[in-house]
Amino acid sequence: MAKPRANAQTLAAAPRMCIIACGALARELLVIINQLPAGSMTLTCLPAAWHNHPEKIVPGLKTKINAARRAGQTPVVVYGDCGTGGQLDSFLAAEGVPRIPGPHCYQSFMGEAAFDIAMEQELGTFFLTDYMVRHFERIVMKGMGLRDHPQLRDMYFANYKRALYIAQTDDAGLQEKARAAAAKLGLAYEYRYTGYGNYTGFLHHLAASDSVTAPSGAGR
Repeated sequence: MAKPRANAQTLAAAPRMCIIACGALARELLVIINQLPAGSMTLTCLPAAWHNHPEKIVPGLKTKINAARRAGQTPVVVYGDCGTGGQLDSFLAAEGVPRIPGPHCYQSFMGEAAFDIAMEQELGTFFLTDYMVRHFERIVMKGMGLRDHPQLRDMYFANYKRALYIAQTDDAGLQEKARAAAAKLGLAYEYRYTGYGNYTGFLHHLAASDSVTAPSGAGR
């Protein structure tokens, strides 16, 4: 009889929600989750590199969602559309799984109004986040082939005018790296501190909720 009691205790102690997110957000989401009451939620991520392979995102989420449900947890997705062309929201609607509102992490970090203003100011904006700055060499210089073929820069970034670093942390070292990244791309550099943006409120709301439902505006 001891074994069933242990299993029941394990299930009771398991976080009631499973946040399924893009790996590029892992550091920021963990900071927020660690501020919440113990047992509120756990975090699992899909590879950040799948932004370059959006066809993998929905199948990957399906696997994660099924695993969360088998563990007795409620899945919640923290992703933008990320190039799925609406397939992500169609899948989540069919599954009854909510996700954070917004098309991409740039808007979620800045807030919809601030993002819209930034785009009105300069449509040709290349966004940098803390994650992108930390991994700029791998993601952009090597990932886009610019390290081996520097002539591609003017092809890829011909329509961009500025690199806007929307920072999650106030880190002088990252700011210097972001400034250097903008120079490598031949773009004007701008900096704005956003913190964790809408992610903080979204996760705090989930932790305080008795049930998890799709927030108003999800998927738009």
